[in-house]
Amino acid sequence: MLNLLRKSPVTPAELDAGLAELGLDGSQHVIVHASLKAFGYLEGGAQTVVDTLAARTATLVAPAFTYRTELRSPTSPVHTHFHRDLRVSREIGRVPQEMVERAEARRSFHPMLSFIALGAEAERVTGVQTLASPYQPIGALYDLDGCALLMGVDFGSNTTIHYGEHTAGMPLLTRYVPLGGQVVPTAFPNCSADFGRLEPHVRGRSTRVGGATLRLYRVRDLVDATVRLLSQNPEALLCTYPGCRCQEVRRLVRQQGLTPRPHLPV
Repeated sequence: MLNLLRKSPVTPAELDAGLAELGLDGSQHVIVHASLKAFGYLEGGAQTVVDTLAARTATLVAPAFTYRTELRSPTSPVHTHFHRDLRVSREIGRVPQEMVERAEARRSFHPMLSFIALGAEAERVTGVQTLASPYQPIGALYDLDGCALLMGVDFGSNTTIHYGEHTAGMPLLTRYVPLGGQVVPTAFPNCSADFGRLEPHVRGRSTRVGGATLRLYRVRDLVDATVRLLSQNPEALLCTYPGCRCQEVRRLVRQQGLTPRPHLPV
């Protein structure tokens, strides 16, 4: 009886058709955020997502964050050292991990906030990251007129918005990471829990594949909309959870306002 109630699996062909409907034709540079669970059951899982997207994009990018490398102070003991094949944090998803496991993929250097990329502009996208601007790979996608693809996830997973915040001049926090045998400071943003507030300010294309809604946005539209929104209300994307780091950022905003960081082509 359970087998009769089980929904049909989503096939690679159906996923490919959905991406085609969004307009992906192999020429775009795309950062993806995906939830496999949202599809219901997708044949081939993360491998299917990466294979299908790689065929439908010129460059495929994903955050490959490793939060367990974060240190709270410059004197904190180091328990995990970053390396090219370090496993992606579970909450970031299986798709970036599938990309990391591909030898041809390029991964940026950041011990906590790395990006993984496949395709034509992989070196360019991953090579621009700095400790002061860890989301700079999004800046490269901005210059490439790239896209952000949300597959079964909401705006809380939309990493591109963090680069918009950076450009708008949101205060950044300091965290510490191990790098080159030392513990070094790196910029770190507020949380993304209330990024959904940006959604009414941008237009994208959407379709449905299995149980997942797929949405595609221009990176430039997301970044520029973030800058406009924050110029009007600098606290618009900060959450209100009492214990969240957003409260520290909120205090800084009220003390010093925003100091815009103009986007510089990379």
